[in-house]
Amino acid sequence: MIHGWGLNAGVWDDLVPALEGDAQVLAVDLPGHGRLAGEGCLGELDDVADRVVATTAPLTDSHDSGALTLIGWSLGALVAIRAATRHPDRVGKVILVAGTPRFVQGEGWPHAMRAPVLDAFAQGLAANYRSTLNRFLALQFHGLDNAQDALRGLRARLLDSPPAEQALHEGLEWLRRCDLRDELAALDCPVHAILGEYDTLVPSGVGEQLRALRPGMKTPVIERAGHAPFLSRPQAFEETLRSLLHD
Repeated sequence: MIHGWGLNAGVWDDLVPALEGDAQVLAVDLPGHGRLAGEGCLGELDDVADRVVATTAPLTDSHDSGALTLIGWSLGALVAIRAATRHPDRVGKVILVAGTPRFVQGEGWPHAMRAPVLDAFAQGLAANYRSTLNRFLALQFHGLDNAQDALRGLRARLLDSPPAEQALHEGLEWLRRCDLRDELAALDCPVHAILGEYDTLVPSGVGEQLRALRPGMKTPVIERAGHAPFLSRPQAFEETLRSLLHD
């Protein structure tokens, strides 16, 4: 399980025990985040993808083809796609959570963020990264009935283990420049995506674009959920994820 921009493995704290009856579960921290914040930076996508797969070695026998399912939320989706590309012998399934192979709008890719939104985050980050992170977190729960309670919980997890500022800048650069559509389309393993109805960062309309890249790909949408559906609609998300894990 791979977290998103600015957060850490703690975002999965409630979900991991719920899934342990189904499989061995490992939530990893990306470099520069959580327990690895002291490393100071995120690094290159290839290196991070390799490192995530290496971290999972204790969970499986390295000779078991396709033993791993990678679940990547938001920025973590890029890591999951690249890891599956580079390690097809280890990765048997990829599930994107509010994730996409391209996070900014482009030709033929309308259901994504506008580049100025990311630019505004980058500028704010340079001035005050804590304030910028708080605004980012607020977007996760835009329009939800339980927004304040959920937001307080997410902020607490962030403040408990803040990321390195350089890692935040590098993560934004990944979101700005990465376009893994061709990689996603070429993966041999099954790939699915779980989207949020109210997500303002990865609009649920991206599901149509994803299915165009991979016919047959499942892209269920969690009703009344934002960019972090596992936090805002945990029961619905758990049921949906479990159905994809056993598909």
